[in-house]
Amino acid sequence: MSFDVICFDCDSTLSKIEGIDELARRVGLAEEMSRLTDLAMNGIVPLQDVYGRRLEAIKPDSASIDWVADLYISEIVDGVKELFGILLAQGKAVHIISGGLRQAIMPLAAFLGLPENHVHAVDVYFNDDGSYRGFDEASPLARAGGKAEVVAALKGTGSIVMVGDGKTDMEAKQAGAYVVGFGGVADRQIVREQADIYTVESSLMAVLPYIHD
Repeated sequence: MSFDVICFDCDSTLSKIEGIDELARRVGLAEEMSRLTDLAMNGIVPLQDVYGRRLEAIKPDSASIDWVADLYISEIVDGVKELFGILLAQGKAVHIISGGLRQAIMPLAAFLGLPENHVHAVDVYFNDDGSYRGFDEASPLARAGGKAEVVAALKGTGSIVMVGDGKTDMEAKQAGAYVVGFGGVADRQIVREQADIYTVESSLMAVLPYIHD
């Protein structure tokens, strides 16, 4: 199979971390926030029920966003740089669609050669002193079903595939995307059941045969 538009989740797909959990760990809230993330990623509670709660508890400032941005890159999943190099050289439209924080993901996207407008994530806002002010509550990616909305908007440009590790990535099927479940970092039963194809290889290069002839 070969697709015109190839979309990737970020956390536990392109990078081995869950950014929000790392931000929580930084302020001593790791266990509580990790539990909320798991509930959302496994489809037990809707994303919107935990999204604002997590950020309000953590209150990430601009320095912590820079810190987690570096972590995304240092903890990159094996094969990601190589895979993106192949896809971009072939002229594929590659996008990141994530419920993560846009400012934290942008440096990873730049490292992988993606333009800014191919990163779909949730903006975070700061006060003048760099302290946390809030997030884009209108973003579809801060609620359940949001990835399907973004995929639907991109689908007009051709056949589309979504690669990811969580229940929110499976939503892309609602918009007509083929879905590849990546369990190389987080192996989730619901993704095994709902993905069109599933792999637990540790390298993201394992998905190449499913997304590009």
